[in-house]
Amino acid sequence: MSPTEMAYRKTAVSGASGFGLLIALYDTLAGDLRRAAEAERANDIEKRCREVNHALLVIAHLEDRIDRGPGGEMAQNMKAFYTLLRRKMIEAQAKRSATILEEQMKEVLDLRAIWQAMEQPRISATSAGLGFMSGSNYPGGSSSMYEASSSRWSA
Repeated sequence: MSPTEMAYRKTAVSGASGFGLLIALYDTLAGDLRRAAEAERANDIEKRCREVNHALLVIAHLEDRIDRGPGGEMAQNMKAFYTLLRRKMIEAQAKRSATILEEQMKEVLDLRAIWQAMEQPRISATSAGLGFMSGSNYPGGSSSMYEASSSRWSA
């Protein structure tokens, strides 16, 4: 990450709401996955491993926040999402697949858009699209789970 990006992130995080901090973590995770995919395509295995390792640390931090919360169905669904995300990242490394990493980046960005929508006042979890965790892609998740979001942001 460049010094300019780091300064931008520090400014964005200072004074951010809980959702703002969560969105910043998703930004970091998506950026890690993008850089890992680029490194894989450039056959830079060391960089790919470094980026994937950092992404795994971010996921661990996100899971730790779940463990400290009240629990419930949404917590279990988020844990399932992170478990599958981690599994797919390891699969991508084993198969040397930039495509799998990019697919996971898209999933992260789609979920990020949902969190961002929830940051807006008076938006419920269901209307923001967090009724998503029922279907085929994730245990308790749906393949159309992100249809409610339409963010054009990319890492």
